[in-house]
Amino acid sequence: MTLAFHHVAIIASDYETSKRFYTEILGLEIINETYREARKSWKLDLGIEGGGQIELFSFPDTPDRLTQPEACGLRHLAFRVADIDEAAADLSSNGVTIEPMRVDENTGCRFTFFADPDGLPIELYEIV
Repeated sequence: MTLAFHHVAIIASDYETSKRFYTEILGLEIINETYREARKSWKLDLGIEGGGQIELFSFPDTPDRLTQPEACGLRHLAFRVADIDEAAADLSSNGVTIEPMRVDENTGCRFTFFADPDGLPIELYEIV
């Protein structure tokens, strides 16, 4: 069996705010946007360079995330960037708070974290 990454699904507390964040600030491409009347839910498919997608959903009355990244389950999303300083500056200019840069002790690559509008941890990982 051969497996390849296809998508990660995220449920947003404020669909329009998260849509703007992922498209205008992170620059992900809208593949498809659908309103599902039976579920009172939006589904937004966003393309990631090199393949893969983020599915952004809105649902009425969703519970908050109860734990931080060290809990079982999805810990964070990570995006590869060629120039982490430029990417961090772009995010900062859009009001996104960036954590201090770190260095991966195994690879020597630089990385940092920030959060989406619902607090989901997102990592930038520099591959030169």
